[in-house]
Amino acid sequence: MTTMIRGGTVVNADRAFRADVLCSNDKVVAIGENLDAPAGATIIDAGGQYVMPGGIDTHTHMQLPFMGTVTMDDFYTGTAAGLAGGTTTIMDFVIPDPKQSLLEAFHTWRGWAKKSAADYTFHVAVTWWDPSVHEEMGVLVREHGVNSFKHFMAYKNAIMADDETLVNSFRRALELGAIPTVHAENGELVYQLQQELLKKGITGAEAHPLSRPPEVEAEAANRAIAIANVLGTPVYIVHVSCAESLDAIARARAKGQRVYGEALAGHLVIDDSVYRHPDPEFARGHVMSPPFRSRHHQDALWQGLRGGNLHTTATDHCTFCAEQKAAGKDDFTRIPNGCGGVEERMAVIWDAGVNTGLLTPSEFVRVTSTNAAQIFNVYPRKGVVAVGADADLVVWDPNGSRTISASTQFSKGGFNVFEGRTVRGIPTHTVAAGKLVFERGELRAEAGAGRYIERPAFTPTTA
Repeated sequence: MTTMIRGGTVVNADRAFRADVLCSNDKVVAIGENLDAPAGATIIDAGGQYVMPGGIDTHTHMQLPFMGTVTMDDFYTGTAAGLAGGTTTIMDFVIPDPKQSLLEAFHTWRGWAKKSAADYTFHVAVTWWDPSVHEEMGVLVREHGVNSFKHFMAYKNAIMADDETLVNSFRRALELGAIPTVHAENGELVYQLQQELLKKGITGAEAHPLSRPPEVEAEAANRAIAIANVLGTPVYIVHVSCAESLDAIARARAKGQRVYGEALAGHLVIDDSVYRHPDPEFARGHVMSPPFRSRHHQDALWQGLRGGNLHTTATDHCTFCAEQKAAGKDDFTRIPNGCGGVEERMAVIWDAGVNTGLLTPSEFVRVTSTNAAQIFNVYPRKGVVAVGADADLVVWDPNGSRTISASTQFSKGGFNVFEGRTVRGIPTHTVAAGKLVFERGELRAEAGAGRYIERPAFTPTTA
């Protein structure tokens, strides 16, 4: 299986240059001008277009059991949608129930993911603590290529990690050469604010952002960063949505602490007016945590990406249909939290970032692929167009455009938070593991073609 991408401009995080790219089987084997194409090779004409490393979405939830239901996208439909948008690797989450074995949950998720059409890897959540969790974290790192552990500081009475769990897990992650990741919201404050709003009779989706103001996120971010600082471990803050959390990250980094931040495509372009929409179904469709914020916070997030205090972009892809969301029509706390975006992330960020001058093409590659590969230790296998790297590539037409709609998306769920947005800058071809899987609107994804990607520990360990 040989593929030649001819006549494009290769864009990496460090530079851009004109070159052909030759792929054999699942690897890039040659890069240069006027390369000879082997007989029988698939030829992709990239004239006038960019050739970039496939996107890495650091935050997805496929086939997630959550709030009494299961997300609409499974690992096949979700990763297939990602391929259509130029994303060739997802980082999903194994979320054990309280008291459930981490290894048991990990093997369950691995089974679900066998149908994946794109490469995938897992963060594993630590939702409780005892000596068995300490031991199983070691097994996951040493034997299963897991180098990141997730901690939910929200969702009281479900999967919320208390400070004892955070301290124990952060310390263990450091021993193992793994990185803790954190959903930063003060779960107790959220719970109390939710109850107060319900008592006041504010039960619709408009109450959702009121129960999760920026201060709730900022407190948790500051606390997680402080714990990591005391223990000397790096920490990665997922879906940073507000200026206050970004400020906490920037302060810590200015003092030399290893803190990394992730921004969601939705938080970069959608504001909190969606929760006040006259159609309750529309408003419920935008319920996710943290919620969408005011435009002041969007400006701050873009500054964070440009200034290097936010490092990756993701989606928190977690799709529910209108019927599932309607479970909370009389009580906003019962609306399943989650929105889509794996299919739209790269085009939305290009349109809102590169087309406005906020990002250069190389900076776009950095925040959609390269930084993720480096932070989670799969670089240079992923995140770069280079000889020896995986042949995960996207051919990008900076002048192509499309209007985003649920009616034309590949993702399931029947709702799109970017509905009606016209984006300029879209993928024309996606190559995953050397195979042409998307070509000008035609999706050729194959169930089971995706590979599980092991991520080695950051430091050798015998713990």
